[in-house]
Amino acid sequence: MSYKSFALAVGAWGLLMSASSSVFAHGDVTPQAVDASGLEPLGEEWREENPYSGNDLAIEIGASGYNQNCARCHGLEAISGGIAPDLRKLEPGIDGDEWFTYRVRHGATRNGIPYMPSFEGVLSQEALWAIRAWLETQYDPDL
Repeated sequence: MSYKSFALAVGAWGLLMSASSSVFAHGDVTPQAVDASGLEPLGEEWREENPYSGNDLAIEIGASGYNQNCARCHGLEAISGGIAPDLRKLEPGIDGDEWFTYRVRHGATRNGIPYMPSFEGVLSQEALWAIRAWLETQYDPDL
């Protein structure tokens, strides 16, 4: 094999590797089930306020649910890398609950492009409110 052929082969391999790593950078984006066993069942109608706020079990379940379903875009410990919102800014209480509920139920699109999927019907209301309960523990008023 000539030097030129070898250099081309190495270059093509490098391009292939860099392209494939960006394709798989987010890993499996299939939503992962969140086991909300032990939490009070909430029924079909969506609550307006987080019924699990301050609930230790919900916070534990929510931390796991967040890491499995949200961290790949919103960052570990809710610290965004700059593309998705930094969820440490999400206020506790009804105002934050309202924003959270709208986003997790309807997702987000910009110019017709989905930026966040809807999780309504994918994760239970219990699982989503548990994630919110955990997010409340990450709130940073100084951001």
